[in-house]
Amino acid sequence: MLKEPRPGRVKTRLGRDIGLTTAAWWFRHQTRRLIRRLEDPRWHLILAVSPDREGLQSRIWPEHIDRLPQGPGTLGDRMARMLRSTPGPTLVIGADIPAVTTSHIALAFQTLNQNASVLGPAPDGGYWLVGLKHPARARQTLFQHVRWSTRHALQDTAKTLPEPTALTATLQDIDTAKDL
Repeated sequence: MLKEPRPGRVKTRLGRDIGLTTAAWWFRHQTRRLIRRLEDPRWHLILAVSPDREGLQSRIWPEHIDRLPQGPGTLGDRMARMLRSTPGPTLVIGADIPAVTTSHIALAFQTLNQNASVLGPAPDGGYWLVGLKHPARARQTLFQHVRWSTRHALQDTAKTLPEPTALTATLQDIDTAKDL
């Protein structure tokens, strides 16, 4: 999931520390590197873009990668919509995790062989990855009552996921200058 990298519309917490234009520049280059790194024949990479129209028409992202609009609602609404739009095991990640590799993604998919869901924790209490083995069967309460951008996000999300839920590697997402 990613946003069009426009100053003031993406990485605003980071922008408070380093400037909105610099934060948007960092995000644009971070996501381009991430996309190149995660393209792999073992899975189908889809960009869930926001805002919908600009993201679908953007020249920033590679044209050969499929895109879906995130649509309206909270982060939880949008993530649930993206998960439910897929037929099989699916992972959703953010684009602000510089250390993620194809090995992390492969391990998360392997984890879904034995579990109904998987979470990739972040050190701040949030997470960088969420995945479901059978996303079409997800409960309507998926991602409801999650305290986003707090140390409770992972714990709150886990309560909404099908069980058993496994954890995979802990990776740092970038929210502030300190995280950089």
